[in-house]
Amino acid sequence: GKLIVLLFGINYKLAVVIVGALMMIYVAFGGMTATTWVQIIKAVLMLFGASLMTFLVLKGFNFNIDFMLEKAVEIHRDGRHILAPGQSLISNPINALSLGLALALGTAGLPHILMRFFTVANAQEARKSVIWASTFIGYFYLLTFIIGFGAIWYLSQNPELFNRGPDGSFDLIKDLIGGTNMVAVHLANAVGGELLLGFLAAVTFATIVAVVAGLSLAGAAAISHDLYDNVIAKGNVTEAQKMRISRLSTVALGILAILLGIVFENQNVAFMVGLAFAIAASSNFPVLVLSISWRGCTTRGATLGGFIGLFTATAWVVLSSTVWVDEFGFAEAITPFPNPGILSIPLAFISIWFFSITDKSANAATEKAAFDALSVRAQTGIGVSKAEAH
Repeated sequence: GKLIVLLFGINYKLAVVIVGALMMIYVAFGGMTATTWVQIIKAVLMLFGASLMTFLVLKGFNFNIDFMLEKAVEIHRDGRHILAPGQSLISNPINALSLGLALALGTAGLPHILMRFFTVANAQEARKSVIWASTFIGYFYLLTFIIGFGAIWYLSQNPELFNRGPDGSFDLIKDLIGGTNMVAVHLANAVGGELLLGFLAAVTFATIVAVVAGLSLAGAAAISHDLYDNVIAKGNVTEAQKMRISRLSTVALGILAILLGIVFENQNVAFMVGLAFAIAASSNFPVLVLSISWRGCTTRGATLGGFIGLFTATAWVVLSSTVWVDEFGFAEAITPFPNPGILSIPLAFISIWFFSITDKSANAATEKAAFDALSVRAQTGIGVSKAEAH
């Protein structure tokens, strides 16, 4: 939404509705094939754009990283503190540790990441995919180091990118046009002019399309296949019915996303990403780990433990200063720090363990007896279902 506002000058709410509608149409009629292709194209363009922008940033500093860091320290209001691991690591170490746990463990529990493993032919290709993806992700993260510190200097030399006061002064962080989420877009304009700005804006929009499409598809698949097919209809459902439920789910999730996008207009993207990782690490990750590695895990334990982790993480964030104070307007937050991982992740593991060992049902005994077969399938890929086209 903010990107559309910056490029076309339209109302933010209208921009969110337009983007949300495009996502719903794309996912509902394109499916997994269309989503996969846009993610492939996005990845190539994003890596190229980030590499080009990094090259131009370094060129402006004569490829001297020390000089770039000196200029960033000179300009930034926090001075040399920006070179430290992070002020939150010292001022609020528990919150920093909590965020670190969520980012480290949450990746393995993100549903739109997990479902990519079902788009390849076999387990061997899935493992290759992980290696290639990790390589490209690591390379991109190295580029963000240069882009971030370079942006401090370049943006400060372009006051037209800020909302300035009557005397022409501006704050490097608070007054950036479009908010802090638009740093990379403005940096592209500063180092490459309107040509690079247009290219990066297109890449950013493609990235939004790819990510939202993947999330929407993961949610729709969970509702139509896991919930409706297996739980509600008990397998008595046709492909046409599943497709209809999937498309209706896409529309419903799209509307919910639009409403949340409007409510959380001014939230920093980095925090929202951390929130998603915290929820994944608190609900999906414990279930995956224990169901693969522990013979005693049962369906009852996994279900209740996953829900407890999900509820704890969500409730904690809602009651934190980020939502309870900044969005709802209350004077003081109920929870002491915003990131819930340090509490919700162990609680999910403990809950799965407890509800599994107390499950004495016949289904629990059957599931425990089937653990060896599941372990062989998980480690070797023998017996897994074939890849399907969607």
